[in-house]
Amino acid sequence: MQGDDRHTERTGQAEQTIACHECDAIHRVPAQLQRREVAHCACCHAELHHHQAANALERCLSLYLSAFILFIIANLFPFITLKLSAQENVSVLLSGPAALFAAGNVDIAALVLLCSIVFPLLTMLGALYLLIPAFFGIHAPATGAVFRLIHRLMPWSMLGIFMLGVIIAVVKLLDMAEIDFGIALAAFVVLLPIMVFAQQYFDSSLFWPPQRRVSGVEMQLRGRASHYRLLHCHTCSYLLRQRDHGEIQHCPRCGDHLHFRKPNSLARTKSLLVTGIMLFIPANLFPVMSVVYFGQDDPSTILGGVAHLVTAGMWPLGLIVFFASIMVPVSKFVAIIFLLHSVRRGSRWRPEDRTRLYRVIEVIGSWSMVDVFVIGLLTSLVQFGGLTTIHPEIGASFFAATVVVTMLATHSFDPRLMWDAMEERKKTGSSNPPISSRRYSHV
Repeated sequence: MQGDDRHTERTGQAEQTIACHECDAIHRVPAQLQRREVAHCACCHAELHHHQAANALERCLSLYLSAFILFIIANLFPFITLKLSAQENVSVLLSGPAALFAAGNVDIAALVLLCSIVFPLLTMLGALYLLIPAFFGIHAPATGAVFRLIHRLMPWSMLGIFMLGVIIAVVKLLDMAEIDFGIALAAFVVLLPIMVFAQQYFDSSLFWPPQRRVSGVEMQLRGRASHYRLLHCHTCSYLLRQRDHGEIQHCPRCGDHLHFRKPNSLARTKSLLVTGIMLFIPANLFPVMSVVYFGQDDPSTILGGVAHLVTAGMWPLGLIVFFASIMVPVSKFVAIIFLLHSVRRGSRWRPEDRTRLYRVIEVIGSWSMVDVFVIGLLTSLVQFGGLTTIHPEIGASFFAATVVVTMLATHSFDPRLMWDAMEERKKTGSSNPPISSRRYSHV
């Protein structure tokens, strides 16, 4: 650490110690970066730290307050109104889950309700609970627990994906009936970019100071956290020395459970992957929804819906649905199988690219939810008795389960295991070509 201290004195800029969550590399980066500057891991190029403006707390608070007000408006006022002949159907955000509950699809209804309303609302309320006291210089009670809750819920708060579902549903209904857009939809559209910026500003640095040193480690940190038996919190990025007796440790800042690696990562990922594949087969064989025209039932599978969009001339939306509902799940299955195999054989082939692959499937996995949202929207909007009615089928339940299970599989996989297996194989000797030293350089 003495060398880092001399560097700090020379540059006059305080530094913090960070471990990469994806490859375990240790870095010393400036505590405060310049405007638009981002610190990336020198091994796998994951983002470690980004610039936070001096008034980041005030900006984050104002954005979350605005998002909360817009979210209330989006839930209280009419969202979309569908007119068919002399009948009119007014839909609000809660109409989709309510219609799915009424149709007996409790599983899909609960998933749509949680991902489009409950989780986003809890995220906003939790952020405001922390930010308002922090604005007045007060540390809110149970800050760590609330911060952990927000961190867990963010991947499951799918407002952007829900908006894509709205667009697809509206395009599908253009030829069927007259559509009026309510003030709630306008509020929802404005809400989306505000939430993106709010989440960008929301960071652990708003509530805890940067970590300058690691307690109990009196050496210059190089290499990986595992070399120093360091545990790092995936919620607030705190680094802590692992105790000798191996008891369960908690982050002293946010209270999260700390593990050297995710418990039973490979076994859990494999079991969830197999479950997801088994669910995906009936999700594509059985119909996901049925359209009833004057008493005649017309069931449709996922591929049937894509074909309908393409033949109707709406091929861009057809491609989006095909990509989100077919290509994304299949790509995730193939990618996870490849990553698990690379860990098993201790592959040293392009570890940074395999880490990027994991990062990609983690981001795109939730976009498969667009089909589930479309089904919920169409079920609530198209309810015209004997004229036309849309209701979900068993395939929708299988597909919703596939999306959830594959997301859990991705979250269960620990990308650091790829680097661990690679190092273990390097120690035992391997015919694989050596890894370039450039990939192990540090910022």
